[in-house]
Amino acid sequence: MIEIAVAAHAELGEAPVWDPVARRLIWVDVLTSRVHLFDPATGRQAVLDTGQHVGAARPREGGGLVVNLRDGVGLYDASGGFSWLVEDPVPGRRGSGAAVAPDGALWAGTTRDDEEKGGGTLTRVAPDGSTETVVPDATAGGGTGWSPDGALMYWADTATHRIDVFTVTEDGRARDRRPLVDTAEFTGSPEGMTVDADGCVWAAFRNGGAVHRFTPGGALDRTVEVPVSRPTACAFGGPDLTDLYITTACTGLPPGAEPAAGSVLVLPGAGAGLPGTPFAG
Repeated sequence: MIEIAVAAHAELGEAPVWDPVARRLIWVDVLTSRVHLFDPATGRQAVLDTGQHVGAARPREGGGLVVNLRDGVGLYDASGGFSWLVEDPVPGRRGSGAAVAPDGALWAGTTRDDEEKGGGTLTRVAPDGSTETVVPDATAGGGTGWSPDGALMYWADTATHRIDVFTVTEDGRARDRRPLVDTAEFTGSPEGMTVDADGCVWAAFRNGGAVHRFTPGGALDRTVEVPVSRPTACAFGGPDLTDLYITTACTGLPPGAEPAAGSVLVLPGAGAGLPGTPFAG
């Protein structure tokens, strides 16, 4: 049964990830520029104000966070000090979803504030700050994940209603983009995603009120309905990586229309997740 893990009113909750070292869930509220840290064992919460729109935050090797911000990719060290890894401000554009590949590189998306078609990017950011833009004409990149063996990368561009798959080369690049599943017939659009230990892709469908699980072949395998219309992303967490956490958004909804909108939801015992990789930079 779906439960409320964190009762909140996030305007645009996004990018949940489990930090196995600190045993906590990290998620962001994009539009309020906040990174949230939640310990489900104690209920303790903490908030980091980044000062500008934040699309995602991920753990770093040695502590701290890498954050995908409005003006680029930044680093917080273990004591809270900040520095830019990649500073690339573009008026009207902000960082969106980001995820760490098995090789320790960050895959960071951008989107225009008005979600203009083709106005965003998907870029591989190496630990040393060097970059390679793989998708130069994204619209609203929602999520990125990797198969258990790291040979495939999955990515959703929300505006295209499609989840794509890439082949990962030996040097960590992604090539040979092709569709995994066309979701145009589903209600809503695929956004943030995670991949489980069976290699299946779980994707939250914004304006669809559900998280859908797809097999490695692209077939719909399972649907988890949620009590909000705007789930935004999902990730496995908990000490054994079996609980599915789901971020949600309340922006644009009439006040009180959906009491759980903006909260972080959890489905205990949903499946078996994969351990994440910290950013190597």
